[in-house]
Amino acid sequence: MSVPANILQQVITYQLSGLAFMQNLNCFIGTANTKFKNFNQLEAQLGSTVSFDLPPRMTTTNSLVASFQPADQRVQNLVVDQQQSVSYEFTAQQFIFNVKDYMERFGKAAIIELGAQIESNVALNCVSNTYRFYGDGVSPINSYGQLASALAFFRNYGAIGSNVKGYLSDIAVAAIVNSGLNQFALDRNNKIANSWEVGMFSKCDWYQSNLLPIHYSGNVGVNGTTLTVISTTLDSLGAVTSITFSGAGTSDASAVFLYDKFQFQDIANYTNLRYLTFVGHKVSQNPVQFAATAAAASDGSGHVTVSITPALQVNSVNTQNINTPIVAGMQVKALPSHRAGLICSGNPLFLAMPALPDQTPFPTGNAYDSDTGVALRQYYGAQFGLNAMGMVHDCIWGSTLVPENSMAIIFPL
Repeated sequence: MSVPANILQQVITYQLSGLAFMQNLNCFIGTANTKFKNFNQLEAQLGSTVSFDLPPRMTTTNSLVASFQPADQRVQNLVVDQQQSVSYEFTAQQFIFNVKDYMERFGKAAIIELGAQIESNVALNCVSNTYRFYGDGVSPINSYGQLASALAFFRNYGAIGSNVKGYLSDIAVAAIVNSGLNQFALDRNNKIANSWEVGMFSKCDWYQSNLLPIHYSGNVGVNGTTLTVISTTLDSLGAVTSITFSGAGTSDASAVFLYDKFQFQDIANYTNLRYLTFVGHKVSQNPVQFAATAAAASDGSGHVTVSITPALQVNSVNTQNINTPIVAGMQVKALPSHRAGLICSGNPLFLAMPALPDQTPFPTGNAYDSDTGVALRQYYGAQFGLNAMGMVHDCIWGSTLVPENSMAIIFPL
């Protein structure tokens, strides 16, 4: 396989321009929970897994007579399943006369490129590991009032009060700040005007990203279709794990995509479906929302069966989470294609980047870059008998987000 020719300046001396590197807003890497520091320092390979515990859930009984419930020790796994590398080569002459004193710049460029790839991958958790959301994918998120409303729904469900973080589209920040400047509150407005950042608002630290993930929805979401419940499938505890709907359009192979998000609609003659608070199991103000765990096609009658997360449980067990049974005739709507931000609390976004083994016999080093938060390996060597010197920067990582501590913020495309 041919390699494109190097583009190096053929001069004896040159001056560094001093131009800074163009970088992305790596807020997810910078704020992720890296409590697995010992795990990061161990040598690992793709597929290495670390587990962490989630708090157990309980229910109470209105009696002094014991009613034993299942003891569910909840855990979540973080799998190191991602890999990236940047490599380049020189001839001996190029290395000696052109780039020997320039290697720091090449290395920095490689790290920044790796950082952008890792950041965008970690941000995918906003789509894959959330089932609740704020926003309809049509109306823009452009005011402090909307941020306050999003936080209210987030906390109404139940939330950890510490380490509350929000991740916004960088394009939306200007309009949000501008909405604050139009309010008559001089001290706060001066602070906002001087920074032109959202910063801390309503006990939440707000960050901005230019790498928020895009989710492309199936046709049910794209077309704004209203689906009607036909039937449900239950697990052994009586929780709904999939729902069959009508109205999806006939024989549509792209009716529903993985991670499409849905919300039950309030309609006449049916009890409004609401989530129970995560702890205490009291009826909250949160409409019942869920995400598809697999793509689904509709049949010739326009029926589609959607596998969902979380399982929706009305019975009194420790996984109970909705106020009334799901019955035929209830309706849902899916989000259109959108860009997804995030609100989370309690540091539920985990990132692990274990060290890779040495590439014997090549000189190898593992290092951590403080600017981007990227841990990576670097090794180099010469091809035997050839005038070629190669340099490789690579890394592996895994990330996960605890769904119950998180809620997506939906920005229109």
